[in-house]
Amino acid sequence: MTASETLPVVQGRGLRKSYGQSEVLRGVDLDVAHSETLCIIGPSGSGKTTLLRCLNYLTVPDAGTVTIEGEILGPRPGESLYAHAAQQRLDRTRARIGMVFQRFNLFPHMTALANVAEGLRTVRRMPVGEADDRARLMLGRVGLGDRANAYPGHLSGGQQQRVAIARALAMEPVVMLFDEVTSALDPELVGEVLAVMRDLAAGGMTMVVVTHEMSFAREAGRHVMFMDAGLVVERSTPAEMFADPKDPRTRAFLRRVLPATGA
Repeated sequence: MTASETLPVVQGRGLRKSYGQSEVLRGVDLDVAHSETLCIIGPSGSGKTTLLRCLNYLTVPDAGTVTIEGEILGPRPGESLYAHAAQQRLDRTRARIGMVFQRFNLFPHMTALANVAEGLRTVRRMPVGEADDRARLMLGRVGLGDRANAYPGHLSGGQQQRVAIARALAMEPVVMLFDEVTSALDPELVGEVLAVMRDLAAGGMTMVVVTHEMSFAREAGRHVMFMDAGLVVERSTPAEMFADPKDPRTRAFLRRVLPATGA
């Protein structure tokens, strides 16, 4: 194992975020190891999505730090977020983070191929032919090699979400963040997206997954983290979390959701 593989890929320390009088994150710490899949579960309003967005500074935390492979994301203590050095560091480090959202956020006027290639062309400055070749490779990886020329309006929700995953993968991230990526899908389309995510986990992609799919957390997660009211209540292996949760809040949550998921 190399030195970089011994560091956490993602590390958060003391992350806090408030909106007005509502404290959404109340001092969250987390570590995500190389090739780990960390699944974050919890009730609505527990701070899961806000935490995920703080990990790539789409939401700027009020306090705390995030590091990606040991490099601080955003301003260092005492440094302004808007300082030139902080912005450069943020852009450079954020480019190593892939994120997939609840909604697909595809360009409707572009083909699947063009959606995946766009970031390679504009951010990486990759030649068009090279970008298209890589985009085709990524579409094949998510099972859409035959839909490269299709527009989003001609793709199912599950296919559009797989294009969004391919788009993030094309940028060669060191970690992938997934925010309830199946919540907007019809039930019959959920499985195809989860299958891609299981393959990524099995292939060693480092992943942080906010999910309500307990079967995925049980099968693909290396660790599961339960959040409630802006705090990390409990973190353990899936076997421990689902068979013997320690905190009463975790037990109550799992009693509510497990029958509904069939897990």
